[in-house]
Amino acid sequence: MSVSPSNPERFKPNANQALAQCPSRLILEHVTSRWGVMVLAALFDRPHRFSELRRATGGVTEKVLTQTLQTLERDGFVRRDVQSGTPPLRVDYSLTDLGKEAAEQVSGLARWAKRRMDQVLTAHAAYDESKSL
Repeated sequence: MSVSPSNPERFKPNANQALAQCPSRLILEHVTSRWGVMVLAALFDRPHRFSELRRATGGVTEKVLTQTLQTLERDGFVRRDVQSGTPPLRVDYSLTDLGKEAAEQVSGLARWAKRRMDQVLTAHAAYDESKSL
């Protein structure tokens, strides 16, 4: 089976995520990437302009934010709304219904990570101490 984007056979609904070529793995990579999570979380409450989104995600470069937005838009999670006017161009980013659903799933994982952060840090310290002996 070819893995070209134009081959509909690779998008079968019962795909096996254990297979490297499974398209669902790519979707998981996009929504669970460092910046994918941050963008979905920032857009969950309301649309943002690019500069607002960059501030809300903290630390992302313009290039990486642009790439992340394009990827999430291509996947159908983010909507890019271009409005002309004065000042010249206004672009707002918002979540689609599919994006809202993905953001809800990812936010559950993010809440869990926040709740368990102390335990993970304790595990880090114990691991690091055992390796330094």
